[in-house]
Amino acid sequence: RALSSAASDVYKRQILCCTFYFKIEMKYIVVLLICLMWGGSLSAQQNLSALVPMPNHVEKQKGKAFVVTDKTWIVIRNASLRFEAEELQRMLEVQMGLRLNIQIGAVKGKHIYLISNSQNEILEHYRLRVNSKKLEISAESSKGIFYGIQTLAQLLLGDAENTAHHRVTPVLIEDSPRFAFRGLMLDVARHFLPVSDVKRFIDLMASFKYNVLQLHLTDDQGWRIEIKQYPQLTKIGAFRNKKGSDQGPDNGYYTQEQLKDLIAYAAQRHVEIIPELDIPGHTAAVLAVFPEMLCQSLNTVPVQIGKTTDVMMCASNEHCYKIYQNILTEVAGLFPSRSIHLGGDEAVIEKNWGKCSSCQVLKEKLGYQKSSDLMNYFFGKILSIVRKLKKEPILWCELNNIWMPADSYLFNYPKDVTLVSWRAGLTPLCQELTQKNGNSLIMAPGEYAYLDYPQYKNDLPEYNNWGMPITTLEKTYQFDPAYGDEFSEKHIRGVLGTLWSEAIKDFNRVTYMTYPRGLALAEAGWTQMEHRTWSSFKQRICPNLYKMMKDGISFRVPFEIFSSYVCN
Repeated sequence: RALSSAASDVYKRQILCCTFYFKIEMKYIVVLLICLMWGGSLSAQQNLSALVPMPNHVEKQKGKAFVVTDKTWIVIRNASLRFEAEELQRMLEVQMGLRLNIQIGAVKGKHIYLISNSQNEILEHYRLRVNSKKLEISAESSKGIFYGIQTLAQLLLGDAENTAHHRVTPVLIEDSPRFAFRGLMLDVARHFLPVSDVKRFIDLMASFKYNVLQLHLTDDQGWRIEIKQYPQLTKIGAFRNKKGSDQGPDNGYYTQEQLKDLIAYAAQRHVEIIPELDIPGHTAAVLAVFPEMLCQSLNTVPVQIGKTTDVMMCASNEHCYKIYQNILTEVAGLFPSRSIHLGGDEAVIEKNWGKCSSCQVLKEKLGYQKSSDLMNYFFGKILSIVRKLKKEPILWCELNNIWMPADSYLFNYPKDVTLVSWRAGLTPLCQELTQKNGNSLIMAPGEYAYLDYPQYKNDLPEYNNWGMPITTLEKTYQFDPAYGDEFSEKHIRGVLGTLWSEAIKDFNRVTYMTYPRGLALAEAGWTQMEHRTWSSFKQRICPNLYKMMKDGISFRVPFEIFSSYVCN
């Protein structure tokens, strides 16, 4: 049967977009066929077919559709929901071609209502109810309203035939997330991203209900945050390539004014930005500026930004703690986030503290048996600074003979530190130890959540970048953050997808490596396990991938997961 003219237009655009991939590489003919199949079934699409992450309670409703006209208003009670109303206004204009007026106050009639019952921004629950008389999104917070709007956008995306005729199918959705922390990490230290690119990344992640962006701001390859007391940190530390421009990928930094703007932009979209300043290792950029912070045995070795690795701040040098007290004070004043991530991973201790006569004297004085025990002293001083600044520390969960000796179950992390599990294969042990010790835990296991890992064999240039395993979309989707143990779920704050940028130099490559695996992680963080199925997910991503193509977002087309459908 013939499609409506509007739906037919959508169908034609799908063919054109997918043909673009066919021209790039022959194997993407599979994707063309997939999109033809999806487009050819537009008339049979229903409004649940593009929901990612899947809501936790959905009821299809009987009755006539809600019809949107140019006389339909977006109604809010007060100006506190102005931004959300404008987001809805923009979305409806894009998807339906109608620009609706926003009305503030008590209004009756067949309109769209955004109702916030309180201002408790911790709560993320929302209710979306559609019937022939009204479309209503209600929540305890503007955050819940925002998420209800994202769900509505996906309802319209998946129901192209009705959307083309300005109709919204009746439905009731009661939804709230499984985990409170749903994050992605951008490594802007190794390769820099301009503010405009980070904002685009925030827009995209917020549409899938991510609520945390961790910015990895310092490492061996660069120092990317302005510290007014130490301007040389960016004057020297932000430039690994003297021949390059000051806006990356090798060079560049964020001024404090730029970060304030970025933080406010993210906050409007209910995304919290957590800064990460990696210490005591991964510190070549700061040590190139302050060589006096090196251990005594290494202070004659020149440190080169982007080339020197495995150097560390000296645990016995009081100057280190004074400098970082000043740095962390500025960072804490800049970022409203309750958390600061301090790294704490991959410290090459024996090469540094183990060869430093001053650190060895300190070790003997403190009665420590091993140089790695100095990690307790080092972070004891750093964490006291963070606590005085009224911030909560986050560290990578390092079980590699640093905080936990291999021959014992001694777990030395302070209880107020939130840990992030990351080393492949060690997450179950980290989960067990944090639960026993009383630490909160964020799940970012390498085998599921490391988005810089290659997505398919020979998927260059990241493939074999440093012996990374392949993490397919299906593998990522298999991720259960609680590892099947609902009891241990209570101390898990949520999930974090990490994007280390050793081989990722621009925004197109960032989104290519993040998506569609980022869709799978979004569902892992939001949706209860009983509502998740692989067969459903790989169909629901199709409309979202099509929208990304239309919006000019680069992503890896997961042609391999659809091959059975094409062949049958």
